[in-house]
Amino acid sequence: MTSLSGGLEVPKNDIRVELYGMLDELNACIGSAASTLEKNCIELKKDLQDIQSLLFEIGSLIADPKKSGLSATNKEDTSRIEKIIDRYSEELPAIKNFILPGGSQSASLLHVARTVCRRFERNMVSAKEIIGDDDLIFINRLSDFLFCAARTANKRNSVDDILWKKRE
Repeated sequence: MTSLSGGLEVPKNDIRVELYGMLDELNACIGSAASTLEKNCIELKKDLQDIQSLLFEIGSLIADPKKSGLSATNKEDTSRIEKIIDRYSEELPAIKNFILPGGSQSASLLHVARTVCRRFERNMVSAKEIIGDDDLIFINRLSDFLFCAARTANKRNSVDDILWKKRE
């Protein structure tokens, strides 16, 4: 058993505990990736740290049964992340193939964060009564941002994205 915010005791496998555990894992993945970014990615590192703060806010709502259905993020947060995606995308070559996770260490870790984010999103959908709509939309866009961030890290470190090649 464990206690949620407010003192309610629930089993360790309660959906809230699962969700904020995944969110903690996502936050740690983002922090790990950010710690490897070079000086040519200072702006990206700051963007990642700002996102980490928002993830803490989402987690605090998930951990509080009295706040079911509320969102820590809003449409402006999602709009901001979309603008960041657009800004970084401007410096990236167009994608003509699928990209395999990898490249630089930073990009590899950002791809790991992206996959954890996608898993968190799938589980959020399963717990719709707990999660606010704006948080779900934000997390969906966050995984796109993490993909873009991985490609940006590769580009700024002069490492090519790894293109998927179909077997012949």
